Formats: sequence, structure tokens, C-alpha cells
Amino acid sequence: MQVFICGIIQGSLKGKDIHEQMYRKRIRDIIQKYLPAANVYCPVSLHPKSPFYVDERAFKVLNESIEAARVSDLLIAYLPEASMGSAIEMWEAKQAGVKIIAITSMTSNWVVRYVSDVILKDIDEFEDFARKASLAKLVQKT
Repeated sequence: MQVFICGIIQGSLKGKDIHEQMYRKRIRDIIQKYLPAANVYCPVSLHPKSPFYVDERAFKVLNESIEAARVSDLLIAYLPEASMGSAIEMWEAKQAGVKIIAITSMTSNWVVRYVSDVILKDIDEFEDFARKASLAKLVQKT
């Protein structure tokens, strides 16, 4: 089972700055606790310096990430604010039949509403969802 973690990296920040990425560790820890057989794919773990990549490499990494999202069994998107890359990954994953969990307060956002199977307000709610075996049930439906 493949679980893809996507979420805000640069968002609307200018330049090569990125948002804090510690949320990825917490999400990974929850996945490993409640879906121990899962293989977790995290683009930031694989490419921590991606905002500094030259265009050719950055485009290749973007495409690799999109493809990894498409072939996953579950995509978890952490979105405290809009993320263009995450929206593309979510859309492509949905088109491929991947189950999607959005962790966000942006419940009126069209992309969030139309592609997510589950919308949770924060990581604590995600952990509660996983603890109640709902995460395992969602993935079993794949």
C-alpha cells in the first residue's frame, strides 16, 4: 500500500521560501502507527531543496510527484492555505481513483470539496480518524 503525503510547501510565499514542514513527520508517524504496512511517499523527504532546483530538474520532480500521487492508494493533503502543487496532485490522484483525505479548514474551497473523500479540520482530527480505524476502512475500499 502506497500513501502519498502532499501539502503546502511554498504556497503563496514569494521567492524560494517554504512553509514549516514538520506536519509531514506527524502525518507520517500517524500513518506508520495505524497503517504499519504502508509505504509512505513524501516529496519533501526526497527533495528537501526542491525550491532551489534548476527548472529542468524541478519540472522532472513535479512530474514524478504527480505520477507517484496517481499510483498511490491514499493521498493525504495538508492544506492550511491553498497550494497549487497539492491541487494538481489531488486532481490527478482523484482521476486515477485514489482515496483522498484533506486536512484543512478550507471547507468551501472547490478543489477540496470536489476531490476529497474525507475532510478533516486538523492533524488532531486526522489522528482521531485513524485511531477509530476509519483510516484502515477507507483504504480497504480501494
